[in-house]
Amino acid sequence: MSELPLRGVLDALPEATAPLITRLLRAARERGDAVFLVGGPVRDLLLGRRLADVDLVVEGEGAADLATAAAPDGARVVRHDRFGTVRLEADGVAIDLAGLRRETYAHAGALPKVEPAGLEEDLQRRDFTVNSMAIPLSAGARKSWPALVDPGGGRADLEAKLLRILHPQSFHDDPTRALRAARLGTRLGFGLSRGTRSSLRSALRDGAFGRVSGDRLRRELEKLFEDARAGADPARALALLGDWHVLGALEPGLELPAGARAPLRRLGRALADPPWPLGRHEPWGAGLAVWLAALDAGLRRRALRRLAVRGERAARVSDFPRARDRWLRGLERARGRGPVDATLHGIDEEQLLALEAWAPPTGRRRIVRWALEDRGRRPPLGGADLVELGLTGAEVGRALQRVRMAWLDGTIKNRDEALAMAAELARRRAAARRRPRRRSGSPR
Repeated sequence: MSELPLRGVLDALPEATAPLITRLLRAARERGDAVFLVGGPVRDLLLGRRLADVDLVVEGEGAADLATAAAPDGARVVRHDRFGTVRLEADGVAIDLAGLRRETYAHAGALPKVEPAGLEEDLQRRDFTVNSMAIPLSAGARKSWPALVDPGGGRADLEAKLLRILHPQSFHDDPTRALRAARLGTRLGFGLSRGTRSSLRSALRDGAFGRVSGDRLRRELEKLFEDARAGADPARALALLGDWHVLGALEPGLELPAGARAPLRRLGRALADPPWPLGRHEPWGAGLAVWLAALDAGLRRRALRRLAVRGERAARVSDFPRARDRWLRGLERARGRGPVDATLHGIDEEQLLALEAWAPPTGRRRIVRWALEDRGRRPPLGGADLVELGLTGAEVGRALQRVRMAWLDGTIKNRDEALAMAAELARRRAAARRRPRRRSGSPR
């Protein structure tokens, strides 16, 4: 991990953000502002990892003014005054800037109160030493600071592959840092330092996690499953949280059952390298379904309430084990592509990902083939054709399913054959309507 010259730092930043960053640094030079790259991007630069985003801070309270001065025509500057941050959006690209600040907490797990501060104090408020380094970017910053500002010893911890908090009360102030540690440790292959483990045990003993809102906890879990898209193993991250006794602190009895680990690893691989083109989905929806399916129904419902998962999403995750078993039985019995389609028809992308993670090898092959080849196929007739033949209401849906199954199985090969099948179904239905109904209790 050698020193990076400024030109090397700028070249390593995400290409899409380069024009905006260039404008920001030009405006900073004209205004005399000191701008720094901080946090995760500095860590990843030193590790030689690709940068996905940037995190910039501005000395003083001029972040919003700097963003406004640098904004090209048509750009948007969005201020978040409570946290002293501002977002510059232009041409589909966004850069976040913040003023240097300190944070104080009214009680464990509370949102912080933010006040202006200097650079070193700003770095000391962060979660881990490896995220508390800064690189001066603007001319004004480079005049006053070394090429790497590292008050917490983050570079040494990078070398040692350790996550170290910056003060003993760190997990008391913000218990969600434990979830971030599991994510970061999984992504980088880092472990907790001895003092950090001790501080985490202290926060657990003092009940700090019970004072954190479900929304905040869920957002960290959302990021945990989002990391799987970049190759991180969600099973490993959840296992760490279990080993650290954090899961049980979120909800008594919550754990990572042994039976869920292999499905979670399969889900992680599917998110990182999708076996079929994925439609609209949120990784955490599939992740919760896979993880919590191995727990009993009561604990699953309590965990969803604790994580503030509500409405239709909560219902789908809660009901997933029963639906999973029904789908897997259908796939096992299916003989032909039509019955597979009838089993999986209507399943959403998150449920399909979760089902593929839990399915045995034969079921996974059928799911992938259906998603790749059959899900998007349309039979050569539609509902309007069936209505013209005299079918109504639910009859139309049932007939369409029969035609679709035959189409996928190859029993019918073109529109004429499909119309002939539909006409026969319509004749049978019409005959059934004409057949007199037997009155209840009448002699046979």
